[in-house]
Amino acid sequence: MDIKWFLIFLIFFGISSAQENFETSEDISINSIIDGTLLIPKKIKKPQLAIIIQGSGPTDRNGNQTNLKNNSLKYLAEGLYNNNIATFRYDKRLVKQILEGNFKESDADFNDFIKDAKAITNYFINDSRFSKIIIIGHSQGSLVGMIAAKENGVDKYISLAGAGQEIDDVIIDQLKTQAPNLVESARKSFDDIRVNGAAQNYDPNLATIFRPSLQPFMFSWMQYNPKTEIAKLEIPVLIINGDNDNQVQVSEAEKLKEAKPDAQLVIIKNMNHIFKEIKGDLTENMNSYNNEELPVMRKLIKTISSFILK
Repeated sequence: MDIKWFLIFLIFFGISSAQENFETSEDISINSIIDGTLLIPKKIKKPQLAIIIQGSGPTDRNGNQTNLKNNSLKYLAEGLYNNNIATFRYDKRLVKQILEGNFKESDADFNDFIKDAKAITNYFINDSRFSKIIIIGHSQGSLVGMIAAKENGVDKYISLAGAGQEIDDVIIDQLKTQAPNLVESARKSFDDIRVNGAAQNYDPNLATIFRPSLQPFMFSWMQYNPKTEIAKLEIPVLIINGDNDNQVQVSEAEKLKEAKPDAQLVIIKNMNHIFKEIKGDLTENMNSYNNEELPVMRKLIKTISSFILK
């Protein structure tokens, strides 16, 4: 695969890898389609609970997809647990649908991810074991999480590597650096989807993004503007991005900060999109997506823990 397409392909491809066990974990089914893992620290009578919403693609509770096993969300959850913060992380509905043979791409709807996040949030808001509820949304899950965070009972919200623009503008910005010759065709196709619900005359090199079966999902995703949604929140907000994130640039976090001036913004040096420390080139960055030996950065755990516990 050409390197320039790798980061865009991550938006759409892969299936879940099996979860790993953790000795204090409790598996929970929120409903027939949402399964996840709850970690509750034993030292705190009523700990705060962080609900972790994963990024794009069929991503499991640990942050993994087929052939991309890095355990980013698993290590994040365990790091927070070690700081006496309870966590719940879950498999995206696509994981179960694909494994059961029930997934049809043309039926995928961004609004379903929001419904799932709200169902989880309401489940734990009514759970008396927890003193406060915090939502952490990663990448695509940042937008999902900020919409779910408007539910009554959510106390704080954290965006991890979340876009500050609508998804079509994010992809256009990626193409400007990775394949500038395709920008004009992509922009016209996104405009067609936004106005007409479908695009037909796109460059064949953009078929991964604009294939007909994916267009309904893109249309549903394009209906939400992260800047509009984050501005609606009336709870404490933390925005985090790594300066070595090749999928979501620091400028996206800055756009969220502009829309929510009272939010706390933290840029973590050398952190990539999956919270790993990368000091080398793009190849090292890419390889980290399939390296479960790399821990998530301590500064990330410390930053999130401090925000939640203060």
